[in-house]
Amino acid sequence: MHLTGLDWAVVLGCVIIIFAPALFFARRAGKSMSEFFTSGQSAPWWLIGTSMVATTFSTDTPGLVAQLVREQGVAGNWCWWAFLLTGLATVFFYARLWRRSGVLTDLEFYEIRYSGKAAATVRGFRSIYLGLVYNCFIMATVTLAAVKIAAVLFGIEKHHTIMVSIVLCIAISTVSGLWGVLVSDLIQFGIAIAGSFVAMYFALNHASVGGLQGLMEKIDPSTLAILPEFKEGSFVNWPFALTVLIIPLTIQWWAVWYPGSEPGGGSYIAQRILAAKNEKHAMGATLWFNIAHYALRPWPWILVALSSILVFPQLTDIHAAFPKVDPEILKNDAAYSAMLTFIPSGLLGLVVASLLAAFVSTISTHLNWGASYLVSDFYKRFLQPNASEHHYVMVSRFVTAGLMCVAGGLVYCIDSARDGFNLLMSIGAGTGLIYLLRWFWWRINAWSEISAMIASFFVSIAILILNKQLEFTQPCAAWVKELIESGWLTSTEAGLNIPPHTGLIITVAITTPIWIIVTYLTRPVPRETLVSFYKLTRPAGPGWSELRNTENLESSPDSLAHSLLAWVLGCLAIYSVLFGVGSLIFNKTTQGFIMLVISAASAIALLVITTRSGRSEVMVSTKAR
Repeated sequence: MHLTGLDWAVVLGCVIIIFAPALFFARRAGKSMSEFFTSGQSAPWWLIGTSMVATTFSTDTPGLVAQLVREQGVAGNWCWWAFLLTGLATVFFYARLWRRSGVLTDLEFYEIRYSGKAAATVRGFRSIYLGLVYNCFIMATVTLAAVKIAAVLFGIEKHHTIMVSIVLCIAISTVSGLWGVLVSDLIQFGIAIAGSFVAMYFALNHASVGGLQGLMEKIDPSTLAILPEFKEGSFVNWPFALTVLIIPLTIQWWAVWYPGSEPGGGSYIAQRILAAKNEKHAMGATLWFNIAHYALRPWPWILVALSSILVFPQLTDIHAAFPKVDPEILKNDAAYSAMLTFIPSGLLGLVVASLLAAFVSTISTHLNWGASYLVSDFYKRFLQPNASEHHYVMVSRFVTAGLMCVAGGLVYCIDSARDGFNLLMSIGAGTGLIYLLRWFWWRINAWSEISAMIASFFVSIAILILNKQLEFTQPCAAWVKELIESGWLTSTEAGLNIPPHTGLIITVAITTPIWIIVTYLTRPVPRETLVSFYKLTRPAGPGWSELRNTENLESSPDSLAHSLLAWVLGCLAIYSVLFGVGSLIFNKTTQGFIMLVISAASAIALLVITTRSGRSEVMVSTKAR
């Protein structure tokens, strides 16, 4: 395809709009690390929340949704829908605690919650592991999506797209600091949303689809199922239900550390919370992020993915339509890019600009976040603790550029969005429970986290090696065949395979007992450190009762009962509106309106609960003083 002059004008205009905040806030960002990484802790909830949404709205996200829908139907999205449970837990249990901590990065947490060399070790290790290795791999999956889009739409070669991406993102991210990222994200989110609706409109109006009504008539009804179908009290397809629904809702959401959906908050979500004006803005930002992320964005992507099934029924059809594109990068996640080729000139520029905005938004956040770890939690903490603020900001800009270059190189190591998603999930498996409990149980120490990370990593590697050994093994024993039929193993032409959901359960089952045993075998955190941490963050619950009683500490202003009720109501409200809109789209009008009524009732109840809870917390805090 070729962009017309109008298309290029739209793209260029959007690039200027995106880059403008970076230039505007460049001087402010250069004042200090606090300004560069947390916007001086003065940002409002609506700006922070929208930035969170824009960060998770990237070039690889529509591709991932397309791959899930084409391979597993609409229900395949439960692998990320389940993370709403994690996100709202962050809203009602952890956002206030993070904001009270007052740290610059979430890794600073380790040296206010724990103490000694173990605390410093885990902080330093995670700064490298997350800021460099993990973070660059995420950016590589995002850049891979940009490579596929450029290849499918314009036939641009891989290395050219990577080079342009590196230059553009470095130019924006090294200048702006977090204020520039936040404001750019606000603009980019609007552009990205507009582009996704344009893509949806032309996908539905393709001749092979015939509009929304045509899609409903032609598509396999089982593909549209939001939940795996039931029959006489049992699942029609047990392995499918196990993979896409049961494990994500029962284990994955609390057991896996995944950026943007971390149990207990973390990574760039914690960075945004720490940038908020106060606790109220921190909670509001995180709540708005979850509403927009799960309730507002998914359906345009899903409808494009469903339309692609009618236009390109098989992966070979995509290969045939784009013979000049490297077949190695044309997986099912490329279906979204393929559907964009039917958008007419003029509007194509808007869609390209929207994808560019989504890409820059995500990458700029990850660059700023990764640099905050490497500079604040490693360079300043261990290598150069007494330099000037100007020096640290300069180093931050150099590190930002270096991270983007590393990410560009890693693009050559992955093939599809789903592969990247599964790998990130497996590496973080088994550690999530610690991040939930460390705020509310005094006994957890730095060695708990170190042992969990080590165990999770080595179990994941062991499963990877075992899969390689099983590639040439065919099922023979009866018990192996039973495991295949029940979905715990898979059998392919290459041999047996341990699927991701089985690997997740194995990792959690091994990692969890290990860190619990290590917790009880090692010394607890010194009492003075625990008292200092409690006075700073004031967590609620029985996990700190002993310390409160023995040290005569004030009660927490929070209520776990209110938080739990708010969490349940929030999940009900957002899931109901998500599935209510889906039901209306799929011509299930009565079901859709019932779901929307449930959503509205839950939202009203949530508002009442949070308002009363806020008043009671103020009264408790006042009495304690």
